[in-house]
Amino acid sequence: MGRAKGALKNAFWEPEAERLSPKRIKEVQNERLRGLVRRVYEGSAFYRKLLRERGIGPDSIRSIEDLEKLPFTTKEDLRDNYPFGLLAVPFSKVVRIHTSSGTTGNPTVVAYSRRDLEIWANCIARCLTMTGVTPEDVFQVILGYGLFTGGLGFHYGAELIGAKVLPSSTGGTKRQVKLMKDFGVTAFTSIPSYALYLGETAIEMGINPQKDLRVKTISCGAEPWSEGTRDKLEDLFGCMVFNSYGLSEVGGPGVAFECIAQDGLHVWSDHFLIEVIDPKTGEALPPGEEGELVITTLSREAMPLIRYRTRDIAMILDDDVCECGRAHRRISWIKGRTDDMIKIRGVNVFPSQIEHVLMRMPGVGNNYQIVVEKKGHMDELKVRIEVTGDIFKGELKDLVELRERISSELENALGLRLTVELAEPGSLPRAEGKAVRVLDRRPER
Repeated sequence: MGRAKGALKNAFWEPEAERLSPKRIKEVQNERLRGLVRRVYEGSAFYRKLLRERGIGPDSIRSIEDLEKLPFTTKEDLRDNYPFGLLAVPFSKVVRIHTSSGTTGNPTVVAYSRRDLEIWANCIARCLTMTGVTPEDVFQVILGYGLFTGGLGFHYGAELIGAKVLPSSTGGTKRQVKLMKDFGVTAFTSIPSYALYLGETAIEMGINPQKDLRVKTISCGAEPWSEGTRDKLEDLFGCMVFNSYGLSEVGGPGVAFECIAQDGLHVWSDHFLIEVIDPKTGEALPPGEEGELVITTLSREAMPLIRYRTRDIAMILDDDVCECGRAHRRISWIKGRTDDMIKIRGVNVFPSQIEHVLMRMPGVGNNYQIVVEKKGHMDELKVRIEVTGDIFKGELKDLVELRERISSELENALGLRLTVELAEPGSLPRAEGKAVRVLDRRPER
């Protein structure tokens, strides 16, 4: 069956905003940036102090050309000002609070005004509409609800469109598949590694994801993944799969999304001003150069952020108007996070680089694990990879040839030697949340 590309049509949720010309987008950004600086100067003690230290007043910033005059904001700033030190409105205007997990200290807090929630829902509605979701769809939200922003963000966006929302949250994989089949789910959102697990589980239950389910579109995000994984999902479910990008600090999912052209992720430029910088020097990089993504929230009221360093590695694509008719800037897939990078014998490795190689190779299954260990004075990289059932049950020489081919491809891509171990289908750990891809067993230095 393959992709159902022809079945989806380009559509708009907010046509006037989504069809803004490049010139008009810049005008809107200039106007909203000026308003943002004025609002945080007047309403946020944190930003007022930072701006004054730089000699910036409420009317000093006139256009996006002045953006580099403004200070960066980091995750440490949010943690240091826990819980509400970055509020730019009176606490009485806050109607929703989300937080991160806080596993390494104070969590990062995200506060919303009523207007913030309206904008968030509309951004998600734009994203889903341009991937083909309509009021006729049954939309299953297979993301966590609660303090995590993902579930509720997609829920309210899909509901705004008028889709029939099935808030199944996470866990209970067989039950998720049963709901999908029984309720005729036509679209769902999930973490990509879990979407693969859902497909595997369906097959184990005797359900053919292409023939027995009605899914026409899947939206995935919340963890680094690759177009190879997208290809596997599209083949598994026989539908189109779209990449989603967002992060809780700037409001949650809905910052950027693929359209049906699947040629980069559109950032909603009337709400988010993006830069890519050199993570070491902080200098802005031009389109086409890879670096750290920086986001300024142009329209948030309760907790706006100026030049927030996301730690996500990506590039801005060219400024051509997309074939879908949108001029909103596009970014590449996220390569990884600066803090996810593994340094092996002087070589920087992102898990997504390994996934990109593996998921395009025939005979490779849906799961893998990266193990880093210290052998003597040397760092050693081992990749454990599940193979498909036919390869595992086939001739020994086929397994040997596949392992040699994987080793060669990975060594060419990464520029270092590694060990490849092939594993039986279903033998590596599965997770109902984000996949744990890396086991770094090196002693702490």
